[in-house]
Amino acid sequence: MIPNLEEKIVSDWINDLFARQQQYLPTLRTEPVSNRKARLKKLKQWVLLHRPAIQRAIYADFKKPSAEVDGTEIFPVVDEIAHALTNLNRWTTPRKVDAPITMLGTRSYVLAEPKGACLIIAPWNYPFNLCVGPLVSALAAGNSVIIKPSEITSNTSALIKKMCDDLFEDRVVAVCEGGVEVSQCLLKLPFNHIFFTGSPTIGKVVMKAAAENLASVTLELGGKSPTIVTPSANLKDAAKRIAVAKFINNGQTCIAPDYVLIHESVKEKLIERLKEEIKTLFLEGDQPLEQSAHYARIVNEKHVERLSNMLEELVEKGAQLHVGGTVNIADRFIHPVIVSDVPAEAQAMKEEIFGPILPVLTYSKPEEVIREINSRPKPLALYIFGSNRKERDRILKETSAGSVCINDCAVQFLHHNIPFGGVNNSGIGKSHGYAGFLAFSNEKPVLHQRSGLTSISPLYPPYTKRVNMIMDWLLKFI
Repeated sequence: MIPNLEEKIVSDWINDLFARQQQYLPTLRTEPVSNRKARLKKLKQWVLLHRPAIQRAIYADFKKPSAEVDGTEIFPVVDEIAHALTNLNRWTTPRKVDAPITMLGTRSYVLAEPKGACLIIAPWNYPFNLCVGPLVSALAAGNSVIIKPSEITSNTSALIKKMCDDLFEDRVVAVCEGGVEVSQCLLKLPFNHIFFTGSPTIGKVVMKAAAENLASVTLELGGKSPTIVTPSANLKDAAKRIAVAKFINNGQTCIAPDYVLIHESVKEKLIERLKEEIKTLFLEGDQPLEQSAHYARIVNEKHVERLSNMLEELVEKGAQLHVGGTVNIADRFIHPVIVSDVPAEAQAMKEEIFGPILPVLTYSKPEEVIREINSRPKPLALYIFGSNRKERDRILKETSAGSVCINDCAVQFLHHNIPFGGVNNSGIGKSHGYAGFLAFSNEKPVLHQRSGLTSISPLYPPYTKRVNMIMDWLLKFI
């Protein structure tokens, strides 16, 4: 962090940092791919060597169990680096393009070049993964990067700052800690690309700022991701996978199931299985869940109060509470909650919950599911449990979402061979693997034309009768 500095001094410091990166960009864009690989290898080594420190920092912010840190924060980053190192030569090789008949005699290829100066604004919910993951893609593509980690998770932000200071010159990678004032200073600068992860509300602010400099953006946002449980679903599998994806990280996951649409014939069975899974996943013996070493905490008291108010409103409006309800603001603890008979006007059905509250809605016909999903902004993820292919295909065809997972939840994030991202309200652009590399690259087409007569030259002016005849022939047969 930049302590005890007035706003102008902070702005001057950031502007000077940005200027240093701009001056180094011409060198950065012409360096060999081996330099990019060297940076990624150093990053991977640092992460693995400092694994205990990462665990401690995230525990200090969330009380997140070390195994959960490994699985949701460290493994995805190391896997992303390994995938980039394996494929970077292929990604950076010019891709040949076949010539159409109108371009006979030409040779063309597409070259992925670095976009240049990039800004990564990271969120607090997975503060290491969702910061360093995009950094991997940006470095693989050959860019300079300024990172703005979340001030809410201050322990992890400080660790990321130390990591980047240890590994990189600030003209290549730098970290700017601080609050909203730092983000505002950064967003005024003419970055070539901005990668933002957060809420749709702040995403609009970022996109508006990017428009001032015509910067491209990748926005990973959120929304109310629905989970559909059909009559043909394996309820045991569905309950376990929904419970894991919903309650891991205390529900603070952008692709967590936000609400469940259960066929009325299996509602009671699924709720009972969900209740059992909560015990299996987080309890040891007869101890209360509040003492569990397997259950993370809400990030701060402000968010505990927001979720507590949401839960109180649900109960006041007549929702049926099946499990949970215990809240300890001082310990930032909320017991996993399952509620049904949820009124449509409740706040929990109007905004992304982002916590361990799972509303359960019922349906009798597939068209009710489709109507419910389509009545809301497009979600970041959609989950379908069931073996009826015809029913699944109908939901896939008649709804839209950033990603879809069938018979599981959230695991699509870990699949680096498929693009990850939202659509409209849930995001713009894709990330991970090759899609992440392309997000930070400009696909530059290059065409080589031969000397002398070309396929186009017969159509040059003057527009004689012969030119008109050739054009008539082309339009007729092309």
